[in-house]
Parts: sequence; structure tokens; C-alpha cells
Amino acid sequence: MTVLPGPIRQIGYVVTDLDRALASWIELGVGPWLVMRGLPMRALYRGEPCETTLSLALSNSGELQLELIQQEDDTPSIFTEFLAANGPGYHQLAYWTEDFDATMKAVEDAGWPVIWSGGEGFGVRFAYVEPPNSPAYISQIVEISELTDATVASATFIRDAAAGWDGSDPIRELGGQ
Repeated sequence: MTVLPGPIRQIGYVVTDLDRALASWIELGVGPWLVMRGLPMRALYRGEPCETTLSLALSNSGELQLELIQQEDDTPSIFTEFLAANGPGYHQLAYWTEDFDATMKAVEDAGWPVIWSGGEGFGVRFAYVEPPNSPAYISQIVEISELTDATVASATFIRDAAAGWDGSDPIRELGGQ
């Protein structure tokens, strides 16, 4: 029995060059990518306030969403910690939950420490946790993300764009800087 809600919905990769990573995924036939650059991020990192700037790209392969994350500065964060230990690559599995509070209570009861959390200002709460005793070949990071009407609409939009993608317009820049 797991404390996690439902299936894995997303796999996240931390990258040092978003455009190079996008080109590699597009070459594999994944797209289109919805890209947001220069997003200010406020979160708690290992219990301390953290402000950083991220660029993100999202696409789907079937029902599975892929996320590429590039931190634009060297502020200590979950992403700089990962890069220092591993270099760029696969970072986290993400689960989406309609009852964020109940899921976080289950995570707390299971003794999984929260190492990165926030999102209140974005309208969707998230927490990255470290499940104890994870096999070495599975990410030590699990993201729990709140499923709201807005996030359902966004996920549906991204999935539908990928389902009907004909290879044109592979990178679609959205808000941010």
C-alpha cells in the first residue's frame, strides 16, 4: 500500500540548457513543448525560504506529462542540490492529488520529509518529498501537486496538443520573461 494518490502523472528532468534539452526531446518525436521562461519561484527549501528563477517546459507522451526544469541562477535549491550531486537528468516522479491536505498528512504519517514546497501564490500547492528506502534506480524525489480546475485544464490542454501534434511549431513560448 502506498501513501501516494493514483498513478504517476509526470516525470521531471533538471537541465542546464533548456533549449538543448528541448531539441533532444523534439528529435525523439515529443512535442509540442509549452515553455515558460524567467518564472520567479518562492518556496521552502529544506524548511528555509528560497527565491529563485526557473524556466519550465511541458509536453506529453501519451498520458504521461514531461517537465524540463532549468534554474536560471545559483540560489541553493532542490535543483542546484541535484545538479551538484548528479548533473542534469531525471529528477522526480510527480503525483497529482485532488485532496492535497490529506495526501500531505499521509506523507507526514509515513515519515517522508518535505524538502521543497510552495505554490500558494501560483494557485496550486506542491511539495517534493523524499521517500525513505527508495531503490537507487528510482528517484529519491517525489512531487505531490495539487489538482485544481486550473491544473486539470492545463494538463488537458498540454495532453491534447501533444495528441494532435503534426511536428510543426514544436516550441510554444508562454508568459514569463
